[in-house]
This record gives sequence, structure tokens and C-alpha cells, in this order.
Amino acid sequence: MQAEREPQELSREAEPLRSAEEVAGHGAETTFELQTRPVGAGRIFAALRHRDFRLFWAGQAVSLIGTWMQIVAQSWLVLTLSNSAFILGALSALQFLPILALSVFGGVLADRLPRRQILLATQGVSLVLAVVLGLLTQFGLVRIVWVMLLALLLGVVNAVDMPTRQAFVVDLVAPEDLRNAIALNSAAFNSARLIGPAVAGVTIGALGLPAAFYLNALSFIAAIGGLIFVAAGRRSARHGVEAASVGEDLREGLTYVAQTPLVWLLIVLVALVGTFGMNFNVLVPVLARDVLNVGAGGFGVLASAAGAGSLAAALLLAYLAETPRPATLVAAAAALGVTEVLLGGARQFDLALVLLAASGFSMIFFTTLANTVLQTTTPDALRGRVMSVYSTVFAGTTPIGSLLIGGVAQAYGVGVGFAAGGAVSIAAAVAVGLLGVAMRRRWRGM
Repeated sequence: MQAEREPQELSREAEPLRSAEEVAGHGAETTFELQTRPVGAGRIFAALRHRDFRLFWAGQAVSLIGTWMQIVAQSWLVLTLSNSAFILGALSALQFLPILALSVFGGVLADRLPRRQILLATQGVSLVLAVVLGLLTQFGLVRIVWVMLLALLLGVVNAVDMPTRQAFVVDLVAPEDLRNAIALNSAAFNSARLIGPAVAGVTIGALGLPAAFYLNALSFIAAIGGLIFVAAGRRSARHGVEAASVGEDLREGLTYVAQTPLVWLLIVLVALVGTFGMNFNVLVPVLARDVLNVGAGGFGVLASAAGAGSLAAALLLAYLAETPRPATLVAAAAALGVTEVLLGGARQFDLALVLLAASGFSMIFFTTLANTVLQTTTPDALRGRVMSVYSTVFAGTTPIGSLLIGGVAQAYGVGVGFAAGGAVSIAAAVAVGLLGVAMRRRWRGM
């Protein structure tokens, strides 16, 4: 009975506003109350009043622009070399396969080792991989197999980096600013998603593909520089706690997920939508070249449109900083599916821009709210492992979806690929929503 009771006590059914120590695992006895936050437009940037978060956030904002430049350049490179939507899907699958296989172990590391040191290592290795890809491309040595291998290695790095980076946020801010910090991280990611592809399109046209990879490598210097001066995260989250085996750590995290209804329902929805509804890296390049007949520059503009919608959603959430209801998450997932189905029939560039912006808005509204709920309901000592499960289902299932949707697009056209992914997302949202209604007594007040 006790094991079943604890997960329920993590919900707002037991208490509308828990103490900061329950929610974030540290800090003073301050609760998440809006009146303690800055008012007006200042609410959007409340978390930036913390020095460590400013350093981390600024470095990541620059680095992510480079990352999105490489995403666009790499996709265009593979499409040029292979002329195949399926190969493009295979590339995405290889890059995310290690996250599926290794992210839960990355979460164990994030809870056992100092998170700052882990991130310094992952950012440094990512820098080296970007330089290698740039050199191979510049000197005409690049082949599909080398791009695939580098994508696989980057996936291994990200399997450790993603859960660590998400869990690290709680070390950088006061508990009352955690929701805002998560939303601002999403805003940085999506600002980069807006800027990076556009800059990549111009860079590729003016300087060639290698320049995009080199600029990505340079951008990691900003992230590393910020981390060097961050004071937090120099001790493990389990400092002072008796060490357990890796297997026990892993089992403890998975047990928490399985026994917390809100968490596992959320994980299921993220897994389904992430697998089938978030394959833009596979489909948008093909849409740009084969349907809309635009080049790398047009592809960059399309990717930036999705980024603009995503940024708008992230900034709105940073301003609101409210605890979302499950129905809001379900509605956002369904909206993403609807926009994808409509994208399946888009044949005009302007219409595609609008629909991609709407897709980006819906996607980030959904994923940021899901991230926020998980971060704010998970004890600090378990956060790395829980966020590793989130990373696994959010990004790690991409290999399955990329191969399936890439295969559908190759066989039946990119429009069918969009429609299929959107239909599954809608079905998943409806199914989880109905299940949530059936469990409404547990969900009441969340």
C-alpha cells in the first residue's frame, strides 16, 4: 500500500502547491507561487537573474544555433549523396539509436557524477565530431558510411548529454524559477531552430557545406566557456548518500516511473508522438526539394518557420509558468497531428510555411509542458534517471519512426509520410486522453 501511495502523493491531488524541497529537491521553504516572481514582461526572463543559469543558458543558446546549422547541412549532404528519403531516415535512426539503447544509463551517470563535468566532456567530444565531418566534406572524402558513423557516435554522446543537461537545470535556479528556466531552455532551443537553419542556408550557398560544420564546432566553445564558469553541478546529486550499484540505481528510477500514474501516462504519450509525429528532419528536406522545388535556401526557410512557431510557444510558456493540466498536453499533441495531416496535402510554399510554424508551436507546447511536469514532480536524486526515460522515449524512439516514415515517404511520397505520422499522433492523443478520463480520480487537480 505504501508503494502505491507515494506516487499519488506526488500529484496535486494531495496538495495544490508542494514545498520547493519536495518539488526541486533543494532550496528554501519557498513554493511555486506566481506572486514571488517578477511581474509583466520580466516574468519571461525570471530565471536569468541567477548567474549560473545565465552562463549556462547563453552558452547553450550559441551552441544550439550551430547544432541546427549542422542538422540542416547534414540532411542536405545526405540527400545530395543518396537521393533517398529512406537513407535520410536511416541517418536519423542511427543518430538517435544510441539514445534508445543508452540514455537510461546516461541518466544513472547524471545522478552519480557531477553534472557539470559530464557536460564539459560531452560538449568537447561533440566539437571534435563536427570538425571531423567538416574536414571530410571539405577534402572530398565524405561518404554515406562516414556520415552514418559520425551520426552514430554523436548519438552515443547525446545519450549521456541529454538527460544530464535537462537534470542540470534544477541545479542552476531557485525552486520558484524552475518552470521558467525549463521554458527558457526551450526558447533557446527554438530560437536556434529559427536562426540556425536560415544561417545554414545562407552559409551553404555562399561558403559550402563544410563551413556549416566548422561553425557548429566553433559554437561549442561558447557552451564550454559558459560551463567552465558555472559554480553549480560540481558535486553529484547523490553527494553524501550511500552509493548503490548501477543496476539498483536503474531499477529505482524505472520503478518510480512505473508506479507514478501521471509520469507513465505522460511517457507513453511522448513515446508515441515522438516516434511517429516528430520526423521533420526526414520529411522537410524531401518536401522542399521534390514537392515545393526549392533548394537549400528554401529548406532553411521552411525549417526556420517551424522554429518561429516553436519559439512563440516557448516564450508563451515562459511567461505563463503555470502547471499544465493533462488535457492541455493531450490537446497540444492532437494539434500537432492535425497540422501534419494538413502538411501532407501542402503544395504551395507559403501554405507550407504557415503549417510548419503551427506544427512547431504545437510540438514545443506539448514537449515543454511534458518536460515541465516531469521535472517539477520528480525528486532531485531521481531526476537524472527519470529524465533519461523521457529522453529515451522522446528522442530514442526516433530510429523506429524515422525508418518507418522515411520508408513510407520513399514508397508513397512525402505527403503520405506526413499524413501517416500525423494520424498516429492524433490517435495516440485520443487514446491517452480517454485513458486519462478513466483515471480522472488520480488526475484530479493536476
